[in-house]
Amino acid sequence: MCGISGIVASEPKGVEALKAYLKVMNTLQAHRGPDDEGIWVDKQGKSGFGHRRLTIIDLSDAAAQPMLSDSGLVITYNGEIYNYKELRLELGVEAFRTVSDTEVILRAYEKWGEGCVDHFRGMFAFAIWDQKNQRLFCARDRFGIKPFYYTTNSEGFFFASEMKALLPFVREIATNYSGLKDYLAFQFTLGGKTLFRDIEQLLPGHTLSLSYENIRIQKYWEIHYHLDWYHTKKYFQEEVRNLLFDSVRFHLRSDVPVGSYLSGGLDSGIVASLARRIQKEGEFHAFHGRFMEGIEYDEHEYAQAIADFRDMDLHERRITSEDFISMIRKVIYHLDTPVAGPGAFPQYVISKLASERLKVVLGGTGGDEIFGGYVRYLISYFEQCIKGAIEGTMHSGRFVVTYESIIPNLASLQNYKPLLQEFWREGLFEHRDKRYFRLVNRANGLSREINWELLEPYSAFETFKEIFWGSNVESESYFDSMTHFDFKTLLPALLQVEDRVSMAHGLESRVPILDHPLVEFAATIPSNIKFENGDLKHLLKTSFTQDLPESVLHRTNKMGFPVPLSEWMQGNLKDFIMGIFCNRSAGKREYLNPRFDIQTLILGEGKFTRKVWGLLSLELWHQEFHDKAHTFKKLKEGKGS
Repeated sequence: MCGISGIVASEPKGVEALKAYLKVMNTLQAHRGPDDEGIWVDKQGKSGFGHRRLTIIDLSDAAAQPMLSDSGLVITYNGEIYNYKELRLELGVEAFRTVSDTEVILRAYEKWGEGCVDHFRGMFAFAIWDQKNQRLFCARDRFGIKPFYYTTNSEGFFFASEMKALLPFVREIATNYSGLKDYLAFQFTLGGKTLFRDIEQLLPGHTLSLSYENIRIQKYWEIHYHLDWYHTKKYFQEEVRNLLFDSVRFHLRSDVPVGSYLSGGLDSGIVASLARRIQKEGEFHAFHGRFMEGIEYDEHEYAQAIADFRDMDLHERRITSEDFISMIRKVIYHLDTPVAGPGAFPQYVISKLASERLKVVLGGTGGDEIFGGYVRYLISYFEQCIKGAIEGTMHSGRFVVTYESIIPNLASLQNYKPLLQEFWREGLFEHRDKRYFRLVNRANGLSREINWELLEPYSAFETFKEIFWGSNVESESYFDSMTHFDFKTLLPALLQVEDRVSMAHGLESRVPILDHPLVEFAATIPSNIKFENGDLKHLLKTSFTQDLPESVLHRTNKMGFPVPLSEWMQGNLKDFIMGIFCNRSAGKREYLNPRFDIQTLILGEGKFTRKVWGLLSLELWHQEFHDKAHTFKKLKEGKGS
């Protein structure tokens, strides 16, 4: 896990000038790689790579980056190729000078060219410069676990692991209003957009090549929902067990110790439990954060139950409103962007806790999107069941959960009455795409706060529909359409958080559920098995009954790391937030309605609503980046530090 950067100049700039630019990018990403730093520039000063290293596999200096091959290739790389040992054998061990996965990528590119990405099992973002052919090749892993951002201007093509490393080189630090409209609707951007006007991201499962200033982007991987109606539930359970166990085994490959996050939920619990089964000897460290504001925020008993069940050392951190006030600016700075929810803050705190003991942790990200863990899926199907009962069609087709079967699982909705009221307030029984958009669209509640005229004519709904009705999903399956949208959009946003909050502390976070053999197999499982009777993550739960305590398996109070912002806003957090919005610049944001009143918004905030969070996160982002634009420009000019 590292920080990468690079430049391909439009015209030769000179070796020293390029080195100075790369030094700036390395400095802004120093937290990603506290162990070492490297810069390579070609003799003409036309191209160059930067690298910040966090040593995980092959700790020797021989594995330092940027790495050069005998054939004239240069690589800068961030991530882990978990099947690197098998690929070394396939490529011929005698050709290798190191035991690193970095060199495996170089050798694989020499043999397979751009097709090398099809052979990699893992998380990665890398760039290879071919000195002979003056060609750049870049790639990002299938799910977007590792980041890759780029910008172009008159000076050339720039890329980096984090957007902040590109800010000194953009023409202007300005907001992309289409991206802002996405953010207000979903609290993340769609497609390759970012919230910075001149910065784009390479999408997951894509490659980018640059030759003589011509950029070509290609998709090399896609998830296909070709449903398998022939096998039994028992078959799917056995395969899921085997594939996830195999993935965890690969994800434990490291030359330094590995631990795990342990939230108390199903996903991190299964991953940690399997890791402990494989890593039987010695200590196994797990990390947990808790709030003391009530049982609806506290998962400690479940995390402790899993730790006791598998003999893990559980390290716990109590998180307070004072922590929020002292850390939230740092969180937004490291995230580079406002994010989907306040859960990024406790993740940041727990990553810091983990980094004090380890360099590598496992996490459970991906389970909700792959196996159906969000309560909104249950809400959507509940509406469809009512509609089917009225129309007399609830027993037709293989996709629909019946009204009778869903009733026992409706207890999961006990904390979601406000969401149900809002969801059914209008549009009941409309088309499925409109109904799901209504469930995920957070802009509905911001009609008075936002200057919507500024953001026209871009339609977030039209972009949503293109993804929701993807050609790789069978149109009859509502469940697959919903999970597919979240897989393509929400999951990369969550992975951005996973990457940033861990790398802020020089910590590598690995996500074994996002292993492409497992994900590809899961896409073939019919929704009536994954989501049997409306039971969230039913298949995942029933596949790992031997790996978790009963109290965790039969939980109905799924939390997802909620933050007690509404409680904190009754105390010292209110004054803090008021102070943020009393900033002189805050009152001049074009996207805010001039009549916007933060105090009224705070007073009307519900227990789990995110209006205040969404606007607070956005304002802090402006203050950290837009209002400090001059500091980034000074770095480029060599006047900052």
